[in-house]
Amino acid sequence: MIRHIALAVGLGLTAPVAVMAQDTAAPAEAPAAEAPAPQPMDAAATYEAARNQLGILKYCQEQGFSGQEAVDAQANLISMLPEGDQETGKTAEDKGAAGTVAIGDAEMSLSDAAESQSSNVEETCKQIEAAVNQAAPATPAG
Repeated sequence: MIRHIALAVGLGLTAPVAVMAQDTAAPAEAPAAEAPAPQPMDAAATYEAARNQLGILKYCQEQGFSGQEAVDAQANLISMLPEGDQETGKTAEDKGAAGTVAIGDAEMSLSDAAESQSSNVEETCKQIEAAVNQAAPATPAG
C-alpha cells in the first residue's frame, strides 16, 4: 500500500492506547491480552487523511522544515487515490496547513502530536517528508 498515511503511522495516531500495569502480578491462568487489530481506513477516510497530510507538509514547508519536493510528491500520491469529497478534502488540507493533524474525528495540533512522541515539530516534519519522498519514487509520475 502506498505510504500516503505516513503521518498517521509516524505519529502513532492509529496505535491502540497502552495501559500501564500495576506492580501486582497477573494470575498465571489469566489469558494473554491481545491488542485490537487496526481497522483499515475506507477510501473516503484515506483521501481525507492524505489531504490533511498535504496540508501538514505545506505547514512544514512554511515553517522551513521541509521542501517543495515532499508537497509535490504528496499531491501526486493523492492523484492516485480514488477521488473523495472535494469540500471535505479541502477542509482537511486547510486544517493541516494550519498545523492541525486531523484523522477522522480525531484532531490535535502537530506540536502536541510531536510532543506525544517525544519529538518536536521540526523533527516530525522531517520524518513525514522523508516517508513521502521515499514512497514517491515507487509511484508513477503525475
